[in-house]
Amino acid sequence: MRIGELADQVGVTAKTVRYYESIDLMGEPARTASGYRDYSVDALERLRFIKDSQATGLTLSEIQSVLELKDTGAGSCHHTRTLITEHVVELDEQIQRLQTAREQLVELADRAGNLNPSDCTDPNRCQVIDTIRNQ
Repeated sequence: MRIGELADQVGVTAKTVRYYESIDLMGEPARTASGYRDYSVDALERLRFIKDSQATGLTLSEIQSVLELKDTGAGSCHHTRTLITEHVVELDEQIQRLQTAREQLVELADRAGNLNPSDCTDPNRCQVIDTIRNQ
């Protein structure tokens, strides 16, 4: 199949496929007599795997490390599990940071509700934001 058909079946662009080839995520495809790329079903499955892996949060570098194991015939489950576990830890840390930021914003909004707008006389600052420095 040609690059456009391959890309359409997976929901990416032909430019994306060419990029994946340039960074060795996708192997160099066979060529037709007229020079067009000619992709196999294996290329389709590999591209689907790349897209599915990205959807889980894996980076292209991480996906490449999994594919390198697969390409050598080695098992990749332990490695993939480690990568996913690392992402879970990172997400948990990010959620905690976001929850802390949300709590601070809620507190700021609550305090802002008690401020008198007529007290806001500084032409360069808003008293709501100034309450952050005055905590």
